[in-house]
Amino acid sequence: MLQLIQSQKALVTMIVFIATYFASLTIGRLLKRRAGVPLGVLFQLFCLTLAFYAAMWFYGVQADWRNHVGAVLFLLSTALLVALLDRYLWDAYWEKKRRATIPHFLRQVVALFIYLIALLLVLSVGYHAEGQLRGILAGSGIAAIVLGFATQDLFGGIIAGIALQISKPYKVGDWLHIQDRFAEVMEINWRSTRLRTNDGIYLDIPNYQIARNPIINLHYPTEIHAMRLRVGVDYDVPPNRVKDALHRAAESAEGVVPEPPVKVFVMDFADSAVIYEIKFSMGNHRAYNDVCDAIRTNIWYEFRRQQITIPFPIRTLQIQRGPKRTGDPQAEARAILRSEPLFDCMNDGQLATVLQNSPIHRYGRGERLIQEGDAGDSMFVMLRGVAAVSIARNGTSVRVGAMRQGDCFGEFSLLTGEPRSATVRAENDCEVLEISKPIMAEVLRESPECLTALSELLAKRKLEGEGIVQEAGRPLAQEKKESEYRSNFLRRLRTVFEL
Repeated sequence: MLQLIQSQKALVTMIVFIATYFASLTIGRLLKRRAGVPLGVLFQLFCLTLAFYAAMWFYGVQADWRNHVGAVLFLLSTALLVALLDRYLWDAYWEKKRRATIPHFLRQVVALFIYLIALLLVLSVGYHAEGQLRGILAGSGIAAIVLGFATQDLFGGIIAGIALQISKPYKVGDWLHIQDRFAEVMEINWRSTRLRTNDGIYLDIPNYQIARNPIINLHYPTEIHAMRLRVGVDYDVPPNRVKDALHRAAESAEGVVPEPPVKVFVMDFADSAVIYEIKFSMGNHRAYNDVCDAIRTNIWYEFRRQQITIPFPIRTLQIQRGPKRTGDPQAEARAILRSEPLFDCMNDGQLATVLQNSPIHRYGRGERLIQEGDAGDSMFVMLRGVAAVSIARNGTSVRVGAMRQGDCFGEFSLLTGEPRSATVRAENDCEVLEISKPIMAEVLRESPECLTALSELLAKRKLEGEGIVQEAGRPLAQEKKESEYRSNFLRRLRTVFEL
């Protein structure tokens, strides 16, 4: 009878073993296939050990090696815990819900910590009575302390990297102001952030250093950001005049966006100059050096035209001798004006008056000489350089010609009062003679006959612009139209110049 009972108990124990094994294995397969939990060989060993331990428990085995099986079962259960963390904590919560990329290295470090904690629990709880294992625990504690000190910067960088991934204060392609430098973010990893300056210098800064300091992101929330530039100007120049000049120079510089608009401030009264600050907005910070160069270059030319000086330090003795110029600009301008039909009606005295009272301006490459649509109260004569002529069509600028040495432009607006019909922008350094409206008005008052000559010239150019070819035997209709244009321009000349 006793033998039969033992046989039945052994049979039931076997059933418990098989049932436990297949039940746990079935649950694992459901987790893997439906929930995507990454279970492997360690989980199969866990199922086998769990079934064996359940069978021993049911059978009532009280041997010492039962504790060893329980310790192995506890250690193998950590594999299941790590797999569940990978699926539900790292993948489902952080990467899918929070959209934060978790480095693979960090996952391995967390898993290692879980295994170490499980091992220490087994050693401290399951084998607490064995003195040798107590020595191992003491030694492992010391080793853990040493390892912690040795890797504190490493793990600090990892934790800071996680925080940066979660909060996303910057992304690849953003420009940061960091450690007194402007640099572009090239890569963000679990340990550090790699950046590159405008000089092509790479910076590898640990994440914990970045997290400890304020993060200045120039491209958040948009790439448009404001920068500032300072310049000193002579005390004798009125501030409003300087502000207008600096505003024009910065506004027309390539790379400066129109919105928000440029602003100019008086910042300080220094020893040798009044300090002005220009606040301008730009897009991608990669072009910062080019934009600053364009603004400073425009300032130099604008100041020369407006006769505004940037003073030297008052403690410095400045002795400057200008380079000798080849040729006489006034003589060159006189020859150009004499070849222009617009000035045929003027005698030598009147032409000399025009030249003496007309300043010569210098424009740098890329600067606008005139803007389409602006009011025009002066005309220009190109003395040196080349300028492109363009008109606006459907929101784009279309090049229609070029102004070279000897060309006159802007005269139609000066004489008729109409807005500028095109934009003229310097293609290289240019020198132009500017003839203003008051000078032309003085000449026309002294020589009323010039009004007739100018009206005839403007009527002729109007007809040529309309594509009407004038021939020797032109029809009466063309003569009538020319006469109509001539009388119309004569009337407008008298109105514009108040004659």
